[in-house]
Amino acid sequence: MSSPELDRILTEFQSGKIAFEQGRYRQSVRHLETARDRVETASRLGGEVQLWLATAYDAAGDRQDAIALCRSLKFHPSWETRKQSRRLLEILEAPKLSPDSEGLVEIPDLSDIDTDGKNFAVASAKSGGASTSRSQTQKMEEEPLDLSQVNTKDNQFLWVALIALGLAVSSLFLFASG
Repeated sequence: MSSPELDRILTEFQSGKIAFEQGRYRQSVRHLETARDRVETASRLGGEVQLWLATAYDAAGDRQDAIALCRSLKFHPSWETRKQSRRLLEILEAPKLSPDSEGLVEIPDLSDIDTDGKNFAVASAKSGGASTSRSQTQKMEEEPLDLSQVNTKDNQFLWVALIALGLAVSSLFLFASG
């Protein structure tokens, strides 16, 4: 293959990839088909072009063409191309999942919330969110936490646990050596 021909193939291949990444799938298919028609399809580059083309076919809505191309690539001389075509074929042949109402999460409308958050309980009650009442919210805001009522005294649990662990390990050594 001559250098100008290889440059033309690489240019079409790059144009196809760029068009695909920009969401212009039909244009991507045209570029990738041009590159495929010019490249040696049994080469590593030919396999890569065809894999991109199969992906572009699927994105453009031609799933059957994508599946047919992946099936033909299962016998490509390049091991990497065969492996990737099998993976892509599994994805293409997998059943389509349809979103249902059970799998969707409803996001409540929080547009009624003040910037300081005082109307959060009212807004969440309107949107079907948390059932916290306004009085509970106000109570939480008005009463600061009294740290003098928090138990900060050490309850010695850590020491009891360490001693029990030490006794268990020592008894294992005694039974293992005896």
